[in-house]
Amino acid sequence: MTNNEIEKLTKEMQEFINKEDIYANEPMSKHTTFKIGGTADIFVKLRSTEQIERLINLCNEKNVPIKVIGNGSNILVKDNGVRGVVAKICTNSYEFLDEETIRVDAGMLNVKVSMILVEHSLTGFEFASGIPGTIGGAVKMNAGAYGSQMSDVVVKTKYIDLKDMQIKEINNTEQKFEYRKSLFSTTPSIIIDTTLQLKKAEKEEIQKKISKNNESRKTKQPIEKPSAGSTFKRGKNFITAQLIDECGLKGYTVGGAQVSTKHAGFIVNTGNATASDVIKLVEIIKQKVQEKFNKDIDLEIEIIGEQ
Repeated sequence: MTNNEIEKLTKEMQEFINKEDIYANEPMSKHTTFKIGGTADIFVKLRSTEQIERLINLCNEKNVPIKVIGNGSNILVKDNGVRGVVAKICTNSYEFLDEETIRVDAGMLNVKVSMILVEHSLTGFEFASGIPGTIGGAVKMNAGAYGSQMSDVVVKTKYIDLKDMQIKEINNTEQKFEYRKSLFSTTPSIIIDTTLQLKKAEKEEIQKKISKNNESRKTKQPIEKPSAGSTFKRGKNFITAQLIDECGLKGYTVGGAQVSTKHAGFIVNTGNATASDVIKLVEIIKQKVQEKFNKDIDLEIEIIGEQ
């Protein structure tokens, strides 16, 4: 987009979005946990379903591409950034439907949801307490850890179907959950909220589980360095991180991107990594694993933007 086009579109956005929530030529490195990425023509924070709908309609009307993100914790933005609009879902409310059922906005962070559930002595979500993303992102990729995943607790999800711009609600089965995948991974859609079913338990026991999980993360995962979480998916009959480790790639570095010395399934930003560094490193890892084990490995992170 030209500067004139950006200025004109941002003015139209200000009719329904606060000026403070609209950023022109915004570095995406500020909005991803990888701390990597070029600029988005326009970056905007959306705080209501109405804003989401109006922005999508505006972008469609102007033929401007739009990319919707959550906490930016599972994406790599390429070095030349993203053309068009990047919209961050910042909806942040919840309501209890009964003692064990809660409806949560897609923009709420998993850690915040976890804290709310602890306060209400509800178990079942401990696995997600340390996943650095939003509820919407967690549902979309069926996030999981420690033997549990979102499909275990999701009852229903409300979303905007981008094919017909209708708001729809579907149950657990209709969401077609698989390993790190759901209907929303393959269907043009924006999650609005999701309803979770938990169980009553002793608050102290729930807190113990969360503390144990968090301690395990600190010990086994490079949470002290910027990353997009686990870079690769587990294989069907193998553990990808183990194969990478057996290729001797722990600590292998391209520019500022490094295979974590703590967990081979993570690529970390050592301080000045570019997206190009990460992509080159990914290709080297894939090649080495293929050569040594004759296995193809798949990315868990999403790569967006222009190289």
